[in-house]
Amino acid sequence: MGRHRWVVERTHAWFNRFRRQPVCYERRADINEAFTSLAASLITFNGIKRFC
Repeated sequence: MGRHRWVVERTHAWFNRFRRQPVCYERRADINEAFTSLAASLITFNGIKRFC
């Protein structure tokens, strides 16, 4: 369980770098989902960028 917990906590820490993500300020769920997708895309891009 310890390894899986670390992965989840690390992922939450990555998302917390984006100011709008920790608290849902949007009234519409699709806008919040768009910001979450954008944050995930940027996190993935920055991870891939290290290898190029």
